[in-house]
Amino acid sequence: MSYSEHHQAIRDMAAKFSNVELAPRAHDIDKEGRIPKEVLGKLAENGFLGIFVPEAYGGAGMDYVSYSILVEELSRGCASTGVLVSAHASLATWPIMYFGTDAQKAKYLPKLASGEMIGCFCLSEPNAGSDAGALTTVAEDKGDHYVIRGMKNWITNGREAGLAIVFAKTRKTENHKGISAFIVETNSPGFSVIKVEDKLGIKGSSTAQLAFDDVKVPKSNLLGQLEQGFKIALATLDGGRLGIASQALGIGEAAFRYAKSYAKERVQFGAPIANLQAIQFMLADMSTKLAASRLLILDGSLKKDQGKSYTKEGAQAKLFASEAAMWISTKAIQICGGNGYTKEYPVERHFRDAKITEIYEGTSEIQRLVIAATELKS
Repeated sequence: MSYSEHHQAIRDMAAKFSNVELAPRAHDIDKEGRIPKEVLGKLAENGFLGIFVPEAYGGAGMDYVSYSILVEELSRGCASTGVLVSAHASLATWPIMYFGTDAQKAKYLPKLASGEMIGCFCLSEPNAGSDAGALTTVAEDKGDHYVIRGMKNWITNGREAGLAIVFAKTRKTENHKGISAFIVETNSPGFSVIKVEDKLGIKGSSTAQLAFDDVKVPKSNLLGQLEQGFKIALATLDGGRLGIASQALGIGEAAFRYAKSYAKERVQFGAPIANLQAIQFMLADMSTKLAASRLLILDGSLKKDQGKSYTKEGAQAKLFASEAAMWISTKAIQICGGNGYTKEYPVERHFRDAKITEIYEGTSEIQRLVIAATELKS
C-alpha cells in the first residue's frame, strides 16, 4: 500500500504547517498549558478543523486517509494540537455527519468546520471509563425538551468546546441499553467546567471535568434514534482510534527524527554515536515500528473510506502505534542520554505526550479485547 499523489500533497501541506506554525511553538504550548487562539484560527483557515466535512457545509470534503495524515503531521509538530483537531473532527463532528438530521447538519457542521465552535465528546464519567454502560448522567423527557443532569470526566477540548456530544440515559437500566446521544451547546444554562486536569503530557490540550446541572436540550438535538447512544458511541470511537493511532505515530516520528539527528551530531570516543551498533539497532527498530504503524493506520483508514468494517483494524492500529510511540520515545531519551531527560530537549516532551495514547479512547487492554472479539467471531 502507498499514498496517492493527492494524499501526498495533503501530507506536504500539513507537514509545512506543522513545521512552520506548530513545532516552534510546541515547547511554549506545553509550558503554558494552552493552544493560542492564533493557532486555532490558522487551523480553521487551512480547512483542518473541517477536514472531512462536506464542502456544502463549508468543509474541506476530504476522506479519512487525509484526516489520518493530517493528525499525524500536526502531532509530529505539537501533540496537543494534534489531539485537539482529532477529538474535534472525529469525536464531535463525525457523529453529526453520520447520525445527524439534515437540520442538525445545516446548523452545526458549518460552525464546526469554521472553528466558530470547537467540539468535544462526553462519554466518560467519574465511575464510567472503560465500562461506558455504567454511566449515570440522565436525560429526563420534559415534553418539548430534555433536561440533562450529571458529570463527565476526562473530556478533551472541554475548556474550549462550544458544542458537546453528550451521552445520557433516557431510561434507567443497569447496562448500556438506555443510553441516548445529544448535541449540547455549552453556552446553555447549567453547563459548567468544574476543573481542567493538570496532566503528565499533552498539556496544551484541555482535559476537563464538566457538569450538567439541569441543562435544557431541545428535542431537535437528540442525535440519532432514542436509546441508540451506545451504538453511536462505539461507531464514533472506531474512527477515533484511527485518530489517536495517527497522533501516536506523529509523536513517535518526532522522537525518532530528533534521536537520529542527535546521534549523528553527538560525538563520544572521537566519533558520532550513530557509528555505534547499539545506537543503530535502536534506530532501526524505531524506523520499523513507525513503518508498521503507518501501514496499519492506512489499512484501517482505507477500509473506513470504502465503507467496509474496520473495527478490528482501528483497534490494531491504535494498539500498535501507541505502544510503538511509547517505546520509541523511551529509546529516544536513551539515545540522548542525560540531555534527553531535561526539558531543554524535546524528547522529554514526546515521552510524556506518548503515554496517553495507550490510555484514552480505549486502553491497550480494551483494544486487545476488541481485536480478540472480532477474531473469535470469524
